[in-house]
Amino acid sequence: MAIPPQIRAQAAAMKTIYALPSPLRRLIAGKPVQLDGQELALDAQLLLRMQQLSGTSLVASDFDVNTSRAALDAARHLVSGAPIQPVATRELLIPADHGDIPARLYTPQGLADGSPLLVFYHGGGFVIGTRDSHDNTARLLAKQAGVRVLSIEYRLAPEHPFPAAQQDALTAFDYAHAKAADLGADAERIAVGGDSAGGNLAAVTALAATRRGGPAPAFQLLLYPAVDSTTRRRSRELFGNGFFLTDEHMTWFLDQYAPAGVDRADPLLSPLLADDHTGLPPAYIATAGFDPLRDEGEAYAAKLAEAGVPVGLSRQDDLIHGFVNFTGVGTRFREATAEAAGALRMGLSGYTR
Repeated sequence: MAIPPQIRAQAAAMKTIYALPSPLRRLIAGKPVQLDGQELALDAQLLLRMQQLSGTSLVASDFDVNTSRAALDAARHLVSGAPIQPVATRELLIPADHGDIPARLYTPQGLADGSPLLVFYHGGGFVIGTRDSHDNTARLLAKQAGVRVLSIEYRLAPEHPFPAAQQDALTAFDYAHAKAADLGADAERIAVGGDSAGGNLAAVTALAATRRGGPAPAFQLLLYPAVDSTTRRRSRELFGNGFFLTDEHMTWFLDQYAPAGVDRADPLLSPLLADDHTGLPPAYIATAGFDPLRDEGEAYAAKLAEAGVPVGLSRQDDLIHGFVNFTGVGTRFREATAEAAGALRMGLSGYTR
């Protein structure tokens, strides 16, 4: 699909601004932001300033679902950058009881058959986002980690509330395991991963698969995951306004996915609250310092460690929520995402469950 001229022009302007000398970028961004012993990266502060000047937001001002989805689709052209190459893609349909689940397989050039594979679930509060919105994220992870990536387009709320997305996530993992040879992957080295809501789906897929017995993921890549829908933690109070993902957004997202009548303490919605985390796959958890979700992600890392699960926790203390989608501007976002890709590579290197 062609990029609209106005979006193309805005993307060019964004690229020009990020290419300015640091003093000029600082002048545009404003004085350094320091909070909770952390200083916001200039790249992140500049992005927030450009968002403020343009009047854009993660969610439409009227909280309309379709408008919000369209806005995210347009915004990806501003911050994701040109498609990372050389990475081949192939569209797939995953059979499910309700109908097929669309998916896209990413294969870096030169990757041999029998490679590790990441089943990736995009973020977007269970309401917005597509495999297109996270296309360059999947490309970067595939290329830098040396893995195939199967990016899943699960059903979205409010049309399909909990547990629809969770069911699709598990179905996609089972498909990847059963069809590993057809995907060019090693069935014993399949990870699950995702950002934000997608991090939630990766975590609950690992939990559900492990608890039932049989095939389970070899590794979890959890990027600023939402893991507890029942508790407001300190980071939500500190960073719930002005840092891309807001408190109001979080409330709206959850109300769409888990409306009245849904038990928000269900471990398949709030995996932090599961009674038992023993035996779960090793995990890499990345949080962002200026993110309302920071503290629950770090609480999940602590919970896994207490259960004897190997876990690496990395707080990107100068970044904001959503950083894996901003790799086309500045350098700091790409550095943090590259670290996650390195963790994925190491986590799946020679792994046998």
